[in-house]
Amino acid sequence: MALSEAVLDKVRNLTIQPGVYLWKNDRGQIIYVGKAVNLRNRVRSYVRHDAKRAPKVTAMMSHAADVETIVVANEMEALILENTLIKKHRPRYNIMLRDDKTYPYIKVTVQEDYPRVFMTRRVHRDGARYFGPFADAGAVHRVLKLIQRAFRIRSCRTMQADRPCLQYHLHHCDAPCVHYITKGEYGKLVEQAVDILEGRDTGVVRRLQEQMEAAAEEMEFEKAAMYRDQITAVKVIQEQQNITTVGGGDMDVLGFAGDAGQTCVQIYTIRQGRLMGRETFSLENSADETAAALTSAVLDQYYVDGVFVPKEIIVSAVEDKEDYERRLTLQKGQNVALVIPQRGIKKKLLTMAEDNARVLLEQRRLQWQHDTDKTSGAVEALARVLDLPRLPERMECFDISHTQGIETVASMVVFEHGRPAKQEYRRFKLKTVQGKPDDFKSMAEIMGRRYGERDWPAPDLIVIDGGKGQLHAALPIIREAGCEAPVISLAKRIEEVFVEGRSDSIILSHHTPELQLLQAIRDEAHRFAITYHRSLRGKRNLVSILDHIEGIGPKRRKALWGAFKNLDAMKAATVEELAAVPGMTRQAAENVYYFFRLGTDEKRKVVENKADLQNV
Repeated sequence: MALSEAVLDKVRNLTIQPGVYLWKNDRGQIIYVGKAVNLRNRVRSYVRHDAKRAPKVTAMMSHAADVETIVVANEMEALILENTLIKKHRPRYNIMLRDDKTYPYIKVTVQEDYPRVFMTRRVHRDGARYFGPFADAGAVHRVLKLIQRAFRIRSCRTMQADRPCLQYHLHHCDAPCVHYITKGEYGKLVEQAVDILEGRDTGVVRRLQEQMEAAAEEMEFEKAAMYRDQITAVKVIQEQQNITTVGGGDMDVLGFAGDAGQTCVQIYTIRQGRLMGRETFSLENSADETAAALTSAVLDQYYVDGVFVPKEIIVSAVEDKEDYERRLTLQKGQNVALVIPQRGIKKKLLTMAEDNARVLLEQRRLQWQHDTDKTSGAVEALARVLDLPRLPERMECFDISHTQGIETVASMVVFEHGRPAKQEYRRFKLKTVQGKPDDFKSMAEIMGRRYGERDWPAPDLIVIDGGKGQLHAALPIIREAGCEAPVISLAKRIEEVFVEGRSDSIILSHHTPELQLLQAIRDEAHRFAITYHRSLRGKRNLVSILDHIEGIGPKRRKALWGAFKNLDAMKAATVEELAAVPGMTRQAAENVYYFFRLGTDEKRKVVENKADLQNV
């Protein structure tokens, strides 16, 4: 798509200030976000005819129809804004750092008079000390538990207390909230915990050993046991960390591996010479990109939002090395070096990170293949086994749920290409079958209501939860409605599949993807139906309870249900909150409030008395 003269004129007259630019397609969708120190020069580079232009840029510009710019004060603000907009809009042509989770850190609030030690997944510039990130959240919880109990560090968020809490009585805290320990004494305990987290534990262990022996000699066995527990905590924490030999510094190691358009990133986190953990990311839209370009994407998107910046970052290649070092140095407040090692321990660490990235990428490829077999592969296998005229790319499954015929409901779930399409799910409240269980009539009603809808997409396969009876009840209705899709039913007992036009059933092997796909859609239909049924049943129970309260009729009952949604919320409401419901009076609100606070026997008497009055 050629840019219009108006857009080209806009580009020629852009400001030379720093900022962010957004390329958009003809529908106004953002397809690329970039930052620039000089907006005019950077954006003009896209509209020049360059034979050496990367294929990805050529593809992007073929869809570009307009450009928008946002001016900021400096390069750092441009970087932050670019990262924010990429996360928000997820443009098609941006390399995006994607993580399935946020890794945990250990936070020590050293800026407080009585610091806390706890786990967090957010790093802020608040004066606290952060250790991590850690790959194993469970290990972090274990370490924290040991530190808090061994060094009696508080776990409460506030110190506003008149008396010590349970943690003090369990000997897990020295109650600084009521000044049972001085600020200086508490600070020494926190310093010991920080030393351990930093890896400086040799002196701590020796001092604790001496204190334990001295306490034992003085017959202070409780104090000796406390020192013993602290020594145990130190040893356990040591086991959580793998020691490396990089001179005791802080560094991150960035390793990449790519295959078939997929890129995996491994970031090794080394603090005080210890390998504290690793973070794993994938890079979207990274096909055909150089290692230097991938490194730039990670540097731009990872080292933001207060993330700790080490003094060294080990990479295999990088664009604009001096510019990145300058930006990261400004961000950290200390010199930061980007190192491209050729030999030695840093090269070995880089190789190890790259090897691990390749292993993980292969694992993901196998998982992707497994997922494919479970979805599209299962769809193809199902078409073969059932001899279907076409692939069942859209499958619809139905289930009935009720309690002795009361609140009878049905569900329809949809799988597309072997995966749940939840936006297509539907639920039905039965109109003709209430009060007496009849699954055959229920299924017939649902088939008529569903396939009488001409605006809904036609399925490739219809699955009925049940046996041959349910299948025969549904078939005539489906055909009368003009739907010609194949219909099968799946019976739970031995997982028999009944097919239209066949007298005998089909028994599928329990370990085949096609049966697992049928079971998945059947179980999902059951879950969706029973969830709806329980919701209606809960409303019915609430209504029945409110019927016994003086002054509550149909209108007020409906208003209460609309205001509080469930019974627990209504029970917890104050008189004022109940009275604020439209149509409620103060007296009616008090009746509801005090009814829920009656004992079981008292409630029973109220219900019986009202029933007697109604029978008179």
